[in-house]
Amino acid sequence: MEDLCVDPVPEDDKTEPEQWIRWIQCLCAGVHKTTGCTDWVPDICTGLGRRYDLRPDYNWKDPSGHCVPHEYCISDDIFCRFFHFLAAPDKLSFLFEIFSLVDYFTIPPSFVAVYLNRNWLGLRFSRALRLMTIPDVLQYLNVLKTSNSIRLCQLVSTLISVWFTGAGFIHLVENSGDPFKNFENRQQLSYWECVYFTLVTMSTVGYGDISCHTTLGRIFMIFFILGALAMFASFIPEIIDIVGTRSKYGGSYKKESGKRHVVLCGHITYESVSNFMSDFLHKDREDIGVELVIMNRKEPGLELEGLFKRHLTQVEFFQGTVMDANDLHRINIKEADACLVLADKDCEDPDAEDAANILRVISIKNYHDNIRVIIQLLQYHNKAYLLSIPSWDWKRGDDAVCLAELKLGFIAQSCLAPGFSTLMANLFTMRSYKTSPDMPQWQNDYLRGTGMEMYTEYLSESFVGLTFPEAAELCFVKLNLLLIAIEARRSDGSENSIIINPGSEIKIAANIQGFFIAESADDVKRAFYYCQQCHHDVIELRIVKRCRCRPESIVPKRSERIGSSISRPSLNNEVKDFKDIKEIKPTTALQLDVVVGEVQKFDTTSMFHWCPAQTLASCVTDIEHGFPYVLCNHVVVCLFADAHSPLIGLRNLVMPLRATNFHYNELKTVVIVCDKDYIVKEWKSLCNFPKIVVLNGSPLNRANLRACNINLCDMCIILSARNSNVEDSNLVDKEAILCSLNIKAMSFDEVADAVQSLHRSASGTMQQSFPQVTSNVNAGRRGVSSGAAVPMLTELGNDANVQFLDQDDEDDPGTELYITQPFACGTAFAVSVLDSLMSTTYFNVNALTLIRTLITGGATPELEQILAEGVGITGGNSSIESLALRDRCRVAQIAINDGPFAEFGVNGCYGELFVYALRKFGILCFGLFRFRDISLSLAQNPSGKRYVITNPLGDFPLLPSDKVFCLRPFEIFERQTTRRKRRKRGKLSNVETGSNYD
Repeated sequence: MEDLCVDPVPEDDKTEPEQWIRWIQCLCAGVHKTTGCTDWVPDICTGLGRRYDLRPDYNWKDPSGHCVPHEYCISDDIFCRFFHFLAAPDKLSFLFEIFSLVDYFTIPPSFVAVYLNRNWLGLRFSRALRLMTIPDVLQYLNVLKTSNSIRLCQLVSTLISVWFTGAGFIHLVENSGDPFKNFENRQQLSYWECVYFTLVTMSTVGYGDISCHTTLGRIFMIFFILGALAMFASFIPEIIDIVGTRSKYGGSYKKESGKRHVVLCGHITYESVSNFMSDFLHKDREDIGVELVIMNRKEPGLELEGLFKRHLTQVEFFQGTVMDANDLHRINIKEADACLVLADKDCEDPDAEDAANILRVISIKNYHDNIRVIIQLLQYHNKAYLLSIPSWDWKRGDDAVCLAELKLGFIAQSCLAPGFSTLMANLFTMRSYKTSPDMPQWQNDYLRGTGMEMYTEYLSESFVGLTFPEAAELCFVKLNLLLIAIEARRSDGSENSIIINPGSEIKIAANIQGFFIAESADDVKRAFYYCQQCHHDVIELRIVKRCRCRPESIVPKRSERIGSSISRPSLNNEVKDFKDIKEIKPTTALQLDVVVGEVQKFDTTSMFHWCPAQTLASCVTDIEHGFPYVLCNHVVVCLFADAHSPLIGLRNLVMPLRATNFHYNELKTVVIVCDKDYIVKEWKSLCNFPKIVVLNGSPLNRANLRACNINLCDMCIILSARNSNVEDSNLVDKEAILCSLNIKAMSFDEVADAVQSLHRSASGTMQQSFPQVTSNVNAGRRGVSSGAAVPMLTELGNDANVQFLDQDDEDDPGTELYITQPFACGTAFAVSVLDSLMSTTYFNVNALTLIRTLITGGATPELEQILAEGVGITGGNSSIESLALRDRCRVAQIAINDGPFAEFGVNGCYGELFVYALRKFGILCFGLFRFRDISLSLAQNPSGKRYVITNPLGDFPLLPSDKVFCLRPFEIFERQTTRRKRRKRGKLSNVETGSNYD
């Protein structure tokens, strides 16, 4: 048999048909030795032989060049059928199956052809029935995998085999004639004419140009029409249905050379994808060679499909699921740059949604463990499950964007610095702005701030040896950049960390990465190209490019380093004592907080204030039994939730307000106005935080709001656990909007004060039963007289509902969220803005870490490991080392008209204030909070509407009523000409950037 597969005849001596037939015959002989599923291969040889009119007297040649009789080729088929018979489980059925009948009709005529030495086609056309085995063969080869493809292949192969077999019979009888008429009524028809004739007959068209002349042919057509017509009428509609229902979003992703692609999966809707794509595909992005590949089980709707068409060259959609390895292969996940998983923010069960997304991550990591995955989670505690995935690696870029942690963290920081949530949301979202003289001045100032983003860039050698305040001043004054943090590399080889406004103890080392706020990535390049020798006296920033000289590593003198492009107060001028600012109370660096004669306790990480577990009954009260608290400068949380509502994660709201970089007496009491049945579900995660009060009742009840002194609060937060079963998406925020409007309609006149005093006097006897009650009353503060002036922040689930918060705004319906007045003024926040964090995290691996450091108050991987154990936050012992961890900066807001900055409120500019605050107090300013209507005085702004200005220019004029966003140190010291030597911090002693202390 092996000799039959050898063809010693030179290729030049063989014709094209001979080469093809010889190649297929060799393939057939080799395959027969391994499997019996390719019996249709020799049938192809027979068909090609008929096509090229090959005769059986054609003899193959053995390796010696002698002719091999054709009988050996016939014996090959006989032996194959014999072995199939031996291998058949049911030999009787095998003898009468359709393919055995085909062999009975085709093998014996071959013997007759050898005996007569002439070729007779006979019934070899029946070999076309072997085409019906093609679906089985393709399944053996793992080509057909889906049910639709298998069924489609079965229908097509059956229809074609019957069609070709019928054409073969017509071809035989019409070319041979009727035997009982001595073969005299035959007609010459080619095989392809017979194929055409049978198709016309099957489809009932019947042109009549070809017809059967023989009696046998006409009798055959009678039965053929009955069977084939029924088959044609049945198969064709089903084939059309399968082809028609086949998704146009099938197929596989073909990666272009030089392009990267990112896979997006999870909860794919128009709202989530549009928010993500607007930032990911922004025209200002540097990485334009990234293509977005989206996979979802369902086909996109018309609205989503239109979105994909608008970004046709950058987005591809595939229908499938990342839980299937075949679909992961289709989107080429092994070569993907990253995989991003979106969550359903409006789901009814957040834990189930997180579990589903974590399972998607497991499937992706199981298929390719080296791919970078960024997942969106709803609940903070579910981050612990990611640590259980063996291939999950934070160092490789895997990260989790926890919506509850970030959303409530932004809101918590807004309690300390109103408007901070808007400022941060604009920083991590890529936006373009266009100012216009036709717009109000406040809109132009605000829109310029929306064009600011966070960037990272390595600092040039000219920064080596500078302290952080000196480097930040140089960047701001000479390069028009705002440096807010640096990356710290530890000498022990441990993981790098990010230090925000570290102070003068930290000095810049070589190859240190800085974190900047700037308008574009090109602007940040100035910090990388800056050369002290070449760019010392530069005026035009655009010429700060790569220079030819090599920057000196020696640190220049201070006067040469800073320059004098901005006028500022002299360091020799007398500075007002910083204790005049009420929010800041200087103490020694390692002073212990003492409460009622006891040392205040911290948690095991020393990042948060801690207290022994409190019972819910000791912290819950209501107005019916009297409200035993007299509160001021506190935080009121109006929460709409019941016992059946999903968890919001209030721990993420309270933790930043209990950070240890606040002294205990600076902690703001948090009053939660909600249904007691809901707070029971959250209390386990809140019971170890001090100064928490729960007022059982509805936030829509004005009596509850007056009882908690809402007119004296520092911030009122309105939250709601949204119900996903609401048919109209515009109604998801109905309670939050009604509560906001209700508070704004309240008035706090003499009658209201009398009612409030009556409640307090009635509850005087109750205060003894609450020994943990603390007072934040500031005798110098007077409450607002109108509810419109109450500082308020409302969380919205639907961006379009922002139009209902302010009835006097000038926003048109359909205006983008970030342009609306409530968002610009920091009184509204929507969770949809966090979708942009997914793309920000992809393009900048350190961005999410920086944001977490800013807003969480000090949440660390160590704390996440503790919470993963399910025991909650535990207390720890205070020590010198743990207390040193308190020395970290925090977000603050300082009024210019009160304290040492008052002189800048009159004819001062922002650049002067920036340099002065940084030099004197180590305070890093990064924005302003200004009244929208600057024509009115402070007393004439009853609504108190301010707007956010991010990173103003150095020559931006200041007003006495302005407030400054800043990053202030834990302790404020007035820096004199000779700096005060401070104690070395244990944790930072190993940091390369901070190893040099004065």
